[in-house]
Amino acid sequence: MTKWFEEVANDASNIVSSRVRLSRNWEEYKFPSRLEPDEARTMIARLKQNFRDLGDRDGQFYEYEDLELMEKLDRTALRERRLLNRTLAEKTTPEDERISMVLNADDHIRLQVLASGLDLQECYAKADALDDYINEKIPYAFNEKYGYLTSYPTNVGTAMKASVVVHLPSLTMNKKFQELLGDMGRFGTTVRGVYGRGNENYGDLYEVVNQKTLGITEQEILELVANVAGQLSAQENQFREVSLSRHRLEREDEAYKSYGVLKYARRMTLKEAMTFLSHVWAGIADGLLKPAE
Repeated sequence: MTKWFEEVANDASNIVSSRVRLSRNWEEYKFPSRLEPDEARTMIARLKQNFRDLGDRDGQFYEYEDLELMEKLDRTALRERRLLNRTLAEKTTPEDERISMVLNADDHIRLQVLASGLDLQECYAKADALDDYINEKIPYAFNEKYGYLTSYPTNVGTAMKASVVVHLPSLTMNKKFQELLGDMGRFGTTVRGVYGRGNENYGDLYEVVNQKTLGITEQEILELVANVAGQLSAQENQFREVSLSRHRLEREDEAYKSYGVLKYARRMTLKEAMTFLSHVWAGIADGLLKPAE
């Protein structure tokens, strides 16, 4: 079965992937940061028991893993595939990694659905179905006024984060790019680099994610994030057309040099690899390089 990150079409789209994440807490227990180790182990065991028929419900194959027993390299690989963050302690994950569920990390349950390309609606549909299944098993910590209660006050309400990763190599070169990213906050979204720190973002990959979870519906969040990602993608295409018309030879040289280094180099840093991959990807999208069939 193909994993979500392997489903990448060789087309001109700047949209890399979509993700919907829901945070939920069991009404019966304190937030994870306040749970005693014995309480946490008991809660996890009960959740595992409650979820034993999950595969029968949605037809997926689920495998349980204890991160404390996993090799560091395996944990790093899962994090690179956007399944883990720094705080996770337990998780269950399906074979194809589109759907994953984390137990007792920042919240009792964090479930997420990933997909290649722009597919937020389908991600949400799958997450919503899984959410209903979980809520049949356990009562959520929920307030009529504030919605779902979470360990981070900024996540209360829908407790949903929707995000889209976009590739913006030409737009990144614009002098007003950082100002543009700052303006995205006015629309209720944050745009942050996927790799690197501060203003440095090697690979030119940016994640568009909603800021608000309270006072806004799930559908409004999905539409907001999709619209902002679409606007950034459209502006990227405009800048790329101008760049190609004025500096085609330089763009070709950049793409072919990057391809040569990636093919023949024996060692390189993550920063170098992501930079060269970005150039090759842009070259393919612009028709300067032809990918293997």
